[in-house]
Amino acid sequence: SETGPLPNFAARDHCLQYIVAIALLDGNITTASYEDDRAADPRIDRLRSKMIVKEEKRYTRDYRSARHTNANAIQVYFRDGSKTPRTEVEYPIGDPYRRNDGIPLLEEKFTGNLARRFPPKQLAAVDALLRDQRRLEATSVNAFMDLLAI
Repeated sequence: SETGPLPNFAARDHCLQYIVAIALLDGNITTASYEDDRAADPRIDRLRSKMIVKEEKRYTRDYRSARHTNANAIQVYFRDGSKTPRTEVEYPIGDPYRRNDGIPLLEEKFTGNLARRFPPKQLAAVDALLRDQRRLEATSVNAFMDLLAI
């Protein structure tokens, strides 16, 4: 639970209220969600100020145990008294227990981030190499680094 200014990407990434506010406003959370221009939206801090984060002791205990879960739950209450169902995720998408679910999303995220910087032809070349294990292993470090140079 973080209050006050969030001056950088890392501070925003570690603030549950910021992440929930972005999800409510945008319907999704991406790398761009943490950029300074997105964080400048005053609606984010207005939403953050209305949120209450409560520790679920079981989550803390399970995180520190051999189970090492990173569970979270959310429920949104509205002014009119209505509320969303409480949604709980015991193992988030990045957890090793959810590797099969997470790998395609990680690949999509990686490609999306490359696409923000690389021209399409270069992106296609990097993607093709990374999807061909034999060719990748046979590629020299210099050739690989040349492929990543902009």
